[in-house]
Amino acid sequence: MTNTTAGTDWGKADFEAIYNCLDPRRYFTTLQPLDYQIPHHGQAVFRTVSETLQRHRSDRPPLNVVDLCCSYGVNAALLNCQLSLSDLYDRYTALRPDVPTTRQLIDEDRTFFASRRRAESVRITGIDAADRAVGYAREVGLLDHGFAENLELDEPSPQLRRVLADTDLITVTGGVGYITATTFTRLFDCVSSPPWVAAFVLRTVPYRPVSALLARAGLVTEKLTTRTFRQRRFADGAERRGAFEAIAGHGLSTAGKESDGFYHADLYLSRPAADVAALPLEELLPG
Repeated sequence: MTNTTAGTDWGKADFEAIYNCLDPRRYFTTLQPLDYQIPHHGQAVFRTVSETLQRHRSDRPPLNVVDLCCSYGVNAALLNCQLSLSDLYDRYTALRPDVPTTRQLIDEDRTFFASRRRAESVRITGIDAADRAVGYAREVGLLDHGFAENLELDEPSPQLRRVLADTDLITVTGGVGYITATTFTRLFDCVSSPPWVAAFVLRTVPYRPVSALLARAGLVTEKLTTRTFRQRRFADGAERRGAFEAIAGHGLSTAGKESDGFYHADLYLSRPAADVAALPLEELLPG
């Protein structure tokens, strides 16, 4: 969700200013007009994947989930709370930028999220280069652990290494492209056994370098072929042209997808071969 490095190769608009504020108000007020919606799709997918994985690992509840590019904890809120993305938009876009203060908002949000926590919640570790965003998510109780670390540039800290050891599931909604196989390599160097990986990846971005790394770790990657998922509207014509050029460069067509004015993402799920054989992705997520 949060850009860990500035800029892209396909002319994507720069929203760097909203990703590391003291609280999420500017993030939501900026993205709402663009109909940013990928966390909504992630909510349904990640809950289904988590419930399936929990049945596999019932000897060690709850699951340990690592959310990459966690930003202000949006995926964590939607996974562990009785909330929708629309609820979060309603909450933060209705507030003035300065009232309540960030400190007051954190206190209010701690109660807000705790009162809506699901009984089936998982333990979530968030990783993001944006220290203020991670700090907010940690302070309001959305993250069990939060680390403001850029694994594209640096090795994980000793504290992060310890927390990562028992990871069951890694999630990411849109960060791939800003993070690469380098980040995944450093994560997988820390785990005791390969976790599942559920990733939404824009069609402008190749996933093969990451899936190749995951294959070397013993995971089979499936792409959901029955649909793609809207991420957000193009910010302007230049962004649209850049996306179309990138997609054409991958030998893909925008018809019925980006031609609707939105970025579209593919869903990839990586698991051990036995898990794939027992329940293929298109049976796990029918329709």
